[in-house]
Amino acid sequence: MEKTSMGLEENIAGVLCYVLGWLTGIVFLVLEKENKFVRFHAMQSIATFLPLSIIAIVISMMGSAFFWGFGGLWMIFSLINMLIGLLGLILWLILMFKAYQGERYKLPIVGDFAEKQI
Repeated sequence: MEKTSMGLEENIAGVLCYVLGWLTGIVFLVLEKENKFVRFHAMQSIATFLPLSIIAIVISMMGSAFFWGFGGLWMIFSLINMLIGLLGLILWLILMFKAYQGERYKLPIVGDFAEKQI
């Protein structure tokens, strides 16, 4: 495995891009200037987990608003939020596993976007 400009093995740095979702993605995108593998995983982390976080927050706020006015409608929003959380967990585990293996695993749409940005 190649070393990054930060002195880490590139697969370890790739995993770390996902550890705290979009937060560590931003950190590694800013810190790693040279290694394309790490920059790709950092950008894919941002492009995957930032929108998921925003969607979860919006749906949570909508569910809270409906809690007071529309009886059981908030349960639907809670269920949707749980499904988004499950999707995020599955993606998080797969992406970290693939990065650890040294694979430049591209998610549909998001992976192409990340590749164009680096």
